Amino acid sequence: MQSATSSQLGLTHRTGSLQESLSGKVILTVAASAFVAVCAHISLPLPFTPVPLTLQNFAVILVGMLLGPVAGFSAMVLYLAEGAMGLPVFTPHSIGGIAHLLGPNAGYLFSYPLAAATAGWAVRAMQRITTPFRAGLVAATVASAPIFILGAGWLAHLLHTSAAATWTMAIAPFLPGEVVKITAAAGIFSSIKRWRQS
Repeated sequence: MQSATSSQLGLTHRTGSLQESLSGKVILTVAASAFVAVCAHISLPLPFTPVPLTLQNFAVILVGMLLGPVAGFSAMVLYLAEGAMGLPVFTPHSIGGIAHLLGPNAGYLFSYPLAAATAGWAVRAMQRITTPFRAGLVAATVASAPIFILGAGWLAHLLHTSAAATWTMAIAPFLPGEVVKITAAAGIFSSIKRWRQS
């Protein structure tokens, strides 16, 4: 019994060491950028806005909560760099490359490093005073703010739209889906947290 417990503790220690090592962080960062790319391809174009409905926000927030502010920020910078180099990491309905980073969705994309860092910081701060699920809900909600603010702001600037038109094209259609994404990200974060502690 003692040897089995010691073996389990050793495995937990090795897993933790991997997550703390430089090579482990690099692997997690690359994997996180790939995860966001996959979620970007789950995309539905909408006829009344140049902004498609995707799972990117969900992925960005979850990555930030799981990896923390620094690694989450780094993963999203890597994701943007991959897209700028022409890799197919953005929504399939876009032209890709640098042109996509200057188009209507640029504000959303450039908010991702900030959103991931915010999610990572907020969830760690909130975990001290509440459950992982509630911490995830608060962190995901707070992290959604820069996504919508920068996304809508850039779209309004680029298309010279009024506040009402910007609300209709860049924010309102996505709020119901965002509630689902926030809840799902918090639930997955909470489940992974419990699994790590078991």
